[in-house]
Amino acid sequence: MPPASLILSDRFHAAGQIYIGAAIIAALVFSLLALKKLGNSTAIASLLAGKFRDLRKSDHGNTARERELYFQSMAEAAPDIIWTATPDGSDDYFNQRMFDYTGMTLEQLRGSGWTAIVHLDDLQTCLTKWENARRMGTPYDMEYRLRRADGNYRWFIVRGNPIRNSEGKIVKWFGTCTDIENQKQNQQILEEQVLERTMQLEDMNRRLQDEMAEKDFARHQFDEQNAIMMSDLEKRSERATLLAKMGELLQSCVSRDEVIKVALGFAPKIFPSARGLLALLNSARNLAQVIGSWNECQISASEFDSSACWALRTTHPHLVPAGDATARCPHASGISGSYICIPILAQGETLGILHLQATTDGQLESAELSFRTTFAGQVGLSIANIRLQEKLLIQSVRDPLTGLYNRRHMDELLEREVRRASRGGYSLGILMIDLDHFKNFNDTYGHEAGDAILRETASLLVRCVRAEDFIFRFGGEEFVNLLPTANLRASQKREGNTCA
Repeated sequence: MPPASLILSDRFHAAGQIYIGAAIIAALVFSLLALKKLGNSTAIASLLAGKFRDLRKSDHGNTARERELYFQSMAEAAPDIIWTATPDGSDDYFNQRMFDYTGMTLEQLRGSGWTAIVHLDDLQTCLTKWENARRMGTPYDMEYRLRRADGNYRWFIVRGNPIRNSEGKIVKWFGTCTDIENQKQNQQILEEQVLERTMQLEDMNRRLQDEMAEKDFARHQFDEQNAIMMSDLEKRSERATLLAKMGELLQSCVSRDEVIKVALGFAPKIFPSARGLLALLNSARNLAQVIGSWNECQISASEFDSSACWALRTTHPHLVPAGDATARCPHASGISGSYICIPILAQGETLGILHLQATTDGQLESAELSFRTTFAGQVGLSIANIRLQEKLLIQSVRDPLTGLYNRRHMDELLEREVRRASRGGYSLGILMIDLDHFKNFNDTYGHEAGDAILRETASLLVRCVRAEDFIFRFGGEEFVNLLPTANLRASQKREGNTCA
């Protein structure tokens, strides 16, 4: 088979065109190689046309052999695969690099034989683009894989440009095949690195989003808990304010009835989610009497024995959860839910209990024990203060031995009754009573016997007077009977009845 350069030279010579020779092709090849990376088909076509004109003027003195050698040397020196094709797209020339790479001959490659080395996955796209470029007369540019002599494929970028004569008719297609396998591998490595980095970033972003979601969830929970806590604090603050207000009112109470009324009025406000009652011990301290309740508290009896309540026995709060039958108070036998009994204490003395029941089958919160004990403590202290005030009042107007009004109270009442009698225009009688020989009796039989005589005398005088009369111990064995509205005759009659 003749060399590729000889075949090309013979073909050019047969055409009889001076400007279509080896030197022209070589110049065009170098021009194409110089501009192929620019991707500017217009510039390539313009440069190629210029080379045609320049070489046409300077080529008359060259022989065919010289043109052949010049083209061969320049085409073989090119670093890429060089190819040419006829206007109809049939390849008719390849440089030696094509044969070395594929291991095939010109006869095997010419025409459409080159398609045998194109990767099957790229072939259809390659042919479609080549056909479109040939039909439209536009530059051809595509990347696809070509099979090497050892059977391996490598990536090439294939470019082709149409060469036109002075009439604008395509007379040739010139092209190159540039090995870009290393660039592809580098690109693939870079893409893999980018993909890996992208996956890392996506993973980091996903973890960040998860972390942010967890933080948002935690913050949402915290906000909800904070809102609940703030609501509880507000409620506790309101209840603390109510307790303080109740304490102020209890300090101003002057009777036990007022204390009970204030306590029963504030209890539903301080304990809105519970039913309850107050029970106080009697003077004998053996019986607890219910003095008031709220929120429809379940009451099995209006009074119960003091031993029927564990809180009264232990003097400590006694909480019974719903359904717990371990130590239920007998006085709460009909209660199915949770309840608590808190002793009302004051100055070391148990005065009664504060009994609270859950409004549903739920449990009473143990966290509110401080409010309950504070409530019970304030009520107990107020009752104790009222008792102390009453005791002090009795001691200030009563004689401790006989229980009769004392002389100090007599002075106050006498002044009041005198003004009343003067204002009303009615009489006021006064009887002075003295025990004869009391000093001799007291000296003879002792002070205890004398005290007994005084107490018995006082009891006798109390039984003999009217309901509106007043009996006073004036001092020693002397007594005074104040008779409102009694004239002289009525007073004398009362004296006779008393001394009889």
